[in-house]
Amino acid sequence: MRIRRLQIRNIRQHADLDIELAPGLTVVRGPNESGKSTLQRAIELALTRRVTSGSQDLDAIRTWGAGDEDRPWVRLEFEQEDEETVRKGSVEKAFRGQKGSVHLEHDGEVITAPALADQVLAELTGIPREPFFRSTASVRHHELDGLARDEAALRDRLQASISGADRGTSRARRKLERAIFDLNTKGDKNPGRIKVAEATLAAESAAARNGEVALAQLERDRDALAEAREARAVAEADLAERRSMLEKARMAERLTAERDRATERFERYRTAVEVSREIESLEESHPSTMGLPALREGLSRLRQTDVRIRELKAALAGEVEVHFDVKEPTPRAWRPTAIAAIVVILVAVLIVAADQLRLLPNQLPSISLTGTGIELPIVGIIAGLLVIGGAVLAVIGRRQRIRALDFRRTADLRAQEIERRLRGRSAMEQELQMEEVSLTNQLAALELPDLPAVEALVQAEEEHIASILRLRAQLEGLVGREPTETLPELRDQAALEIEQKSGALEQLGPIAREPRARERREVEVADAERAVSLARDAEAQARARVEQNTVDAEEVAAHAERAAAATEQLAALQRRARIYEATLKAIDTAERATIRTATRYLEQHMHTNLELITAGRYRRVQVDDEDLAIRVYAPERGDWVDVSTLSQGTLDVVYLAARIGLVRLVTGDRRPPLLLDDPFVTLDDERAGRALEVLKSLSADFQVIYLTTSDRYDATADAVCELAGPTALTPVDEGNGASGPVAVPGLAGS
Repeated sequence: MRIRRLQIRNIRQHADLDIELAPGLTVVRGPNESGKSTLQRAIELALTRRVTSGSQDLDAIRTWGAGDEDRPWVRLEFEQEDEETVRKGSVEKAFRGQKGSVHLEHDGEVITAPALADQVLAELTGIPREPFFRSTASVRHHELDGLARDEAALRDRLQASISGADRGTSRARRKLERAIFDLNTKGDKNPGRIKVAEATLAAESAAARNGEVALAQLERDRDALAEAREARAVAEADLAERRSMLEKARMAERLTAERDRATERFERYRTAVEVSREIESLEESHPSTMGLPALREGLSRLRQTDVRIRELKAALAGEVEVHFDVKEPTPRAWRPTAIAAIVVILVAVLIVAADQLRLLPNQLPSISLTGTGIELPIVGIIAGLLVIGGAVLAVIGRRQRIRALDFRRTADLRAQEIERRLRGRSAMEQELQMEEVSLTNQLAALELPDLPAVEALVQAEEEHIASILRLRAQLEGLVGREPTETLPELRDQAALEIEQKSGALEQLGPIAREPRARERREVEVADAERAVSLARDAEAQARARVEQNTVDAEEVAAHAERAAAATEQLAALQRRARIYEATLKAIDTAERATIRTATRYLEQHMHTNLELITAGRYRRVQVDDEDLAIRVYAPERGDWVDVSTLSQGTLDVVYLAARIGLVRLVTGDRRPPLLLDDPFVTLDDERAGRALEVLKSLSADFQVIYLTTSDRYDATADAVCELAGPTALTPVDEGNGASGPVAVPGLAGS
């Protein structure tokens, strides 16, 4: 198949793309983000993806900003060569989930059924499904080593390429392995059919052997059940009787407690009635007609008046006397002392002045201090002594003058105090008379002779009121705030309740007088309940044994028949497992032979391309028969090395040669287009040129579509299709210093 025209809508960058492709080598060139990989993805979808697919990747590849109704759409115009002629056709796919549509025209036939269209495309290209396409003919530069992407399909195609028909050996292998696994699994959670048959046979045989034993045990269990029922009935009757006695004991205990509470209430109300009557009696017999506050106030005034009278009498009892302990000094004694001090100081000043003016007839010598070298004049020493003496006399004179002033002040104060006391004595005599009159009037108002009588009356009233308060507190403690007029009625109600409870206790009989009757009855009831529980458990166990033992003679016979059938089934399953294992072994042998033939084919075709691309550096290749691992002969080491140890460029070359060989091998006479997404990006210019020459020679059999960003392949290509890169720019954010929004062009091709 050679694609001559490709049309794409609403797939990533390509909102609407229409390009022509050469039947040989076409180079699709463009910068990054120009949509080269999108073009490759579109061809993969057109050739392998069913239009009714609901995969999320179809939504992910929609063009940004496309409407809800704008879904991915691809159309291919192709040519198909055969031995006679070249047939043209086209396929158009609109991916809309369950509403997707396909239109395939080929050899004069139009196909719109999705499944049939995909089948015809697979026959035309030799590509069964998308993973197989991407592991062989559709190559991305980062997926060159993905040879085993669809290993099962790869093995089937290898088998078909050698045998001439697609036998589906991988599918047959999977079915056989699953069947053998289902037969031979030994796990407990998911046992195989053989293990289930063995377990069934063992269970049925054991059931048949134990049948007679189960029948005998059933008879014994029925007898035990009858005995357990009788024992349970006896225990329940005894429990009912003991519960009745316990209820009477509880009622007696409750009535006794209620009678005790009624007795306590009766005593409280009776005492409260007596206390209330005593309070009423005390309220009517106060010692004084005046209230206690008035009495206390009058007593306080009397005490104050009496105290004042005593103070005044004590003050008037003696004469007026004033004592001041101050010694009278000698009059003017300080003046001679002051004059003497002044004279001494003047003499000292005159001596110093005369010595300085040299008025003295003879100069007085100086005194030298031994060891210091200092000389003191005699005149200075005499003058200093005279000054010190004058100062001492001045201090003595000052003290004498202060003492004379104090004596004069004290004499004045003594005269003033005597005069004041004489004036106050007459005032105190007058106040004494007034206080005595006030005392007489207060006693007359209280109708008592003297102060002790008033104090006795106040004390008696206080004791009387204290008794009333004490009785009221006692009454409140007995009945709280209950009105006193209702106390006799409450007392009588309590007495009536006592009589009623006593009568009810008499009707209960001796159990009401039995001490600790309730505790003993509770113990008896607990014992009886345990006995009933044990009897019921025994009955339940006996009933369970009877219900569980449902075996009879017919069931034993049925188990024997099923054991025989399980024996036959086990033998059949074991025979089937042996057949499956033999078949799988034969398939493995044939497949290994097929893979060995394929690997030899790859080795023969790879070394030619590898030698051309590497300029003879690597000429020998080995492909592992088990996992298709590739090794090359390294001339430096003189030994075989795994290609994973080589440079990335060499590794890409090796895997590209392997893919070309695989495409030739597995597609047979079919020729799918080769899609290469710049597999030579890691190669230098010289090696890339040789690699492209290999692709150029390959394009005689296969259409090659090479996607790249470089123009170094343009001269070799049959046609060059150039894609425009994106031109849109992200607006500058105002917060980063821009003065306003920036207008940008739209995406190229969108």
